[in-house]
Amino acid sequence: MSFAKIFAGLLFVAASLGNAGPSLASDTQREVSVQMNMARILRLPSPASTVVVGNPVIADATIQDPQTLVLTGNGYGTTNLIALDAVGNPIADLLVHVSAEHDNVVTVFQGTNKESVACAPTCQPMALGGDSSDFTNEVVSSLGAAASVGKNN
Repeated sequence: MSFAKIFAGLLFVAASLGNAGPSLASDTQREVSVQMNMARILRLPSPASTVVVGNPVIADATIQDPQTLVLTGNGYGTTNLIALDAVGNPIADLLVHVSAEHDNVVTVFQGTNKESVACAPTCQPMALGGDSSDFTNEVVSSLGAAASVGKNN
């Protein structure tokens, strides 16, 4: 094998490894996942001035700095995210999948009513998408009451 072929092969491997980092550059035209009620940092390959999320009920994105987005999972499902530079050229176009945390979550069905419970290390009610409205209202009310007690002290 000639030196030129070996050198070309090494350059290809080095270029491939250079793209293996955690940046969004490797995720462009790809898929990204985030858990509901959680955030994820996405690094862009170049500065963005506009970010568009197809369905903000599912996910939301904010520009932290021109090359860093904070992606937040709002609801279950799949949507898309497009980042544009200052002149409107696409920087990233990807599918965003929002799912529930599977570890430490127990789902209880009572007839057609669904209730979610987080069990880490003890079980506490938590409101997730699809939970019955009565259960969700009780959880939100309880959290609001607990927060107000902390503010009064």
